[in-house]
Amino acid sequence: MQRTAGPRTGAARIVERVDELFAIGRAAGANRPGLSAGEDEAFRRARGWMEVAGLEVRPDPAGNLFGRLAGTDPGMAEVWTGSHLDTPPDGGRFDGALGVAVAVEAIEAIARRGRARRTLTAVAFRLEEGSRFGLPCLGSRLLTGAADADQVRRLHDTDGMSLADAARRVGFDPSTMGPDPARLATIGTFVELHIEQGRLLRAVDPAAVVGVASEIVAHGRWRLTITGQGNHAGTTAPADRADPMIPAAAAVLAARRALSGFEGAVATVGRITPVPGGTNVIASAVSLWLDVRHADATVTAAVVDAIVADVRAEAAAEGCTVMVQRESMSDRVTFDPGLGLEISGRLGVPVIPTAAGHDAGVFAAHVPTAMLFVRNPSGVSHAPDEHADAADCVTGVQALADVLETLVGDINPAARHVGAGDE
Repeated sequence: MQRTAGPRTGAARIVERVDELFAIGRAAGANRPGLSAGEDEAFRRARGWMEVAGLEVRPDPAGNLFGRLAGTDPGMAEVWTGSHLDTPPDGGRFDGALGVAVAVEAIEAIARRGRARRTLTAVAFRLEEGSRFGLPCLGSRLLTGAADADQVRRLHDTDGMSLADAARRVGFDPSTMGPDPARLATIGTFVELHIEQGRLLRAVDPAAVVGVASEIVAHGRWRLTITGQGNHAGTTAPADRADPMIPAAAAVLAARRALSGFEGAVATVGRITPVPGGTNVIASAVSLWLDVRHADATVTAAVVDAIVADVRAEAAAEGCTVMVQRESMSDRVTFDPGLGLEISGRLGVPVIPTAAGHDAGVFAAHVPTAMLFVRNPSGVSHAPDEHADAADCVTGVQALADVLETLVGDINPAARHVGAGDE
């Protein structure tokens, strides 16, 4: 693989930056949920990285952040690269954060060599995880028009705070959220680098440090609300109970059975909230969130139907009712095959699918889009044990810089654009 990123793409700065962001979330106690003070502080730090790199930095109305390295030909479509800065509860160091840190690093490395014809833009997206407000990739969905801004503003977290109010708390006006067709029209290509979530890359090629994504499998999230009758845990006879926790337990077991009943599918109940939640109280209602994924959207729907059927049967036997609400559903996304093969061939790396959603999956419907993965030896993600070796992160920078240089065209060394971070 050709390596062009230069002397400043050392492991120290990349690791320092992802550690810096991780420390913010740890201090807050729950990492960096979207539109939290922790996520907002991460955006301030990322803005600083972009400014040190000499990029022109601007946010958009949805709070996404852009750092531009202007090209010599303003009429040419831009090349974008980046990821997100929010995390799920108790998430890891690298998910999203690595893609932003590496994007800035790679663009700064190119800037030291000279000025390209096409503009390069590093981007940090808001609200990718969806763990707070239920709908993932909100920053990219708002920008592209894939989500209705009015509906997004009305989303609420589990504490009852609206997304609009959360946006105001971190300092931007939610009324301006919405599609940005003019900005979208400037993009020629989008490339997102991300830590691999799982160990498919290792299974395909144990020696591979970097891989290219072929697709994102179909996936969605459903909220099941099971209503029964609240009562005393000690004085209520079994025959007199309408306990919604029983069908909720059936949902957990049905999700596990789906792993063997539908080949290639995964189903997870990651959150259960009983009401009122007292230790000595039979719950009056239980809400649970179901995440289901499969390469085929039809199979994904069939898995959900099978799980819900089990829950409804158990609820009927228990004297409870069930309401099912789909919070999000994303069909299978195929990344630009020509771009993916070009990148894979240039870097000499394998091509693999992913079952994790990404902002790149939103952009794939609008512009030629690709993803690079940096291997994850543990395979763990969305948890503190998530890990990428420092040397592998450097290889990721080198790979991304190589891809970006190919996309932006000739670089003029006489027009070097060097930021304050240049050595």
